[in-house]
Amino acid sequence: MPHTQIRTARCAALVGPYLAGKTTLLESLLFAAGAVTRKGSVRDGNAVGDNSPEAKARSMSTELNVASFDYLGERWSILDCPGSVELTGEAQAALMAADIAVVVAEAAPEKAVLLAPLFKMLDDHRIPHLLFINKIDSLGDLRVRDVVAAYQEVSTRKLVLREVPLRENGQITGLVDLVSERAWRFNPHKPSDLVALPDGARDWEAEARQAMLESAADFDDGLLEKLLEDMAPDSAELYETLAHELADDLIVPVFFGSAENDNGIRRLLKALRHEGPEVSTTAARIDIPADTAVAAQVVKTMMGSHAGKLSLARVWRGTVTDGMTLGGERVSGIFQLFGRDQTKVPQAAAGDLVALGRLEKAATGDRLTEKANLGPPDDWPAAAPPVHGLALRAENRNDEVKLSAALQKLREEDPSLMLDQSAETGELVLWGQGDVHLKLAMDRLRSRFNVAVKGQPPQVPYKETIRKGTSHHARFKRQTGGHGQFADIHVEVRPLPRGSGIQFEDAVVGGAVPRQYIPAVEAGVREAAVRGPLGFPVVDFAVTLTGGQFHAVDSSDMAFKTVARQAMADSLPTCEPVLLEPILTVTIAVPSTFTPKVQRLVSGRRGQLLGFDARPGWPGWDEVKACMPQADMQDLIVELRSLTFGVGSYSAEFERLQEVVGKAADRAVEIRRDMLAAQ
Repeated sequence: MPHTQIRTARCAALVGPYLAGKTTLLESLLFAAGAVTRKGSVRDGNAVGDNSPEAKARSMSTELNVASFDYLGERWSILDCPGSVELTGEAQAALMAADIAVVVAEAAPEKAVLLAPLFKMLDDHRIPHLLFINKIDSLGDLRVRDVVAAYQEVSTRKLVLREVPLRENGQITGLVDLVSERAWRFNPHKPSDLVALPDGARDWEAEARQAMLESAADFDDGLLEKLLEDMAPDSAELYETLAHELADDLIVPVFFGSAENDNGIRRLLKALRHEGPEVSTTAARIDIPADTAVAAQVVKTMMGSHAGKLSLARVWRGTVTDGMTLGGERVSGIFQLFGRDQTKVPQAAAGDLVALGRLEKAATGDRLTEKANLGPPDDWPAAAPPVHGLALRAENRNDEVKLSAALQKLREEDPSLMLDQSAETGELVLWGQGDVHLKLAMDRLRSRFNVAVKGQPPQVPYKETIRKGTSHHARFKRQTGGHGQFADIHVEVRPLPRGSGIQFEDAVVGGAVPRQYIPAVEAGVREAAVRGPLGFPVVDFAVTLTGGQFHAVDSSDMAFKTVARQAMADSLPTCEPVLLEPILTVTIAVPSTFTPKVQRLVSGRRGQLLGFDARPGWPGWDEVKACMPQADMQDLIVELRSLTFGVGSYSAEFERLQEVVGKAADRAVEIRRDMLAAQ
């Protein structure tokens, strides 16, 4: 069949849920293309992808894997994206640089919900994609069309079956291409054998082909006319039509096979080669400025302990040469990547995916031209709000400065990490998308930057307040030889409405306390409020200075500050102190079938349900709104994902402080006292 020769380099991204088999598929594609002579294995730890220490320790993809190679005279780059929901940001950035995405999924209808967020992202950004149903040998008695129907429920684009299976004795032994109507018998770990279409398969093959034609005709008037006139389109015309509809993100072609056994892989590779869009098409889709001679975009920032900074970039237009100025900086080295192997090359042409050295100011998402760094485009995927945090401290206190610098490099490499130096608790808190995400960051701190850290759940920023007021007289007198220390004050303490903070009022008359000492009294009050009777900062109260005495020689700012602290320490315990806990407004997004489970989850964590509604732009999804204590939020994401096959998410923001009593308050106070005693 005739196809237009495509000469520009192209890029495909492998995306899909955890355990779908993406890295194994990468190995199969490389083996089928002749890029490797021996197929590696994730299980054996010798795959081109998943070769970092963190990936090998977990037997899963923990970062983006890149493999660039030549196939039939064309340059290809394959991006193997991590499937963990906690590493979604890495996959989304990779997709923005791809000409086409291969969505890898298992032959399991019950797992269709896992693809909903991925399909949504692809469709929102109009990224052409096809669906590869992996592990087809585990299909059993299910029909491929039933699996496709389940996945269609979570895709707004039409899924179009491009091939159908051949079965013998209940086992899938081959496939029939619905365009060419040719049949192949699987030959594990070798190219499939072309065979005659079995007589018993002709009827259902014709039925499946007609369904494919009708789906394609929905977007092609010429094809529709032929179908209405009972005219059969030729294969070349049909391939061309399907390729255009794929490039325009109108349909999602569906292929299947087994990456483990290398079945159906060459058919997939040919589809990518003949039907995948060119880089010029992709550049137009993402609005790369047409008036730029050279344009590239950073897909990922890679920070090495010794090699320095590398910017993985897709060249959209022109040629990038070593030593040229790009984005206002000099390119210091161009490298083609093949797993962990880096090959230095003198230049990179349009379509190439390469690592550029020493672009210190370039960040992930930035578009670079010869004249300027244009920054990321408006539609660049924003980092998901953090949902899990760990308070970090260096195991060796001498590494504190090194830790801060290393964390900044990690954040540059992974924008979905956030760093917060809590003003309320004094902790350095690293926020991310889950426990695995943060532990990966800790492992990288140790392996790449030689900084060993310990992590623990961050403290809840409890406060305390008072329920009633009091009047108090305090005197501080000390004689140590020479000038002594003397201060005497009368204060009134009273509670304030929630959110009022700390108020200090001066009601002294007649100069009982000289004007110059009153700021010291206020300072002492505020210092004393840092740790109240329960061990937490005190808020929402007022102190009025009503009178006092002074000594012309022995009084001082320090004496009045000290007596104010003493007055607060004596009076606050008599004002019925009560613990305040932060309450967050939480918005939980889940498929509608999980909404009742989420409501029970909220209630079981002392939460107050505010209601739920349809999630805008997400058919079949709900948003559940609730108020929840921050103390019950630490591992919420773990349980939420467990209830929703990993697709549930939430965002939260501070709402108010609320009194807490009973066992929850007693436990918080006990933990605080133990912590203070250990300091």
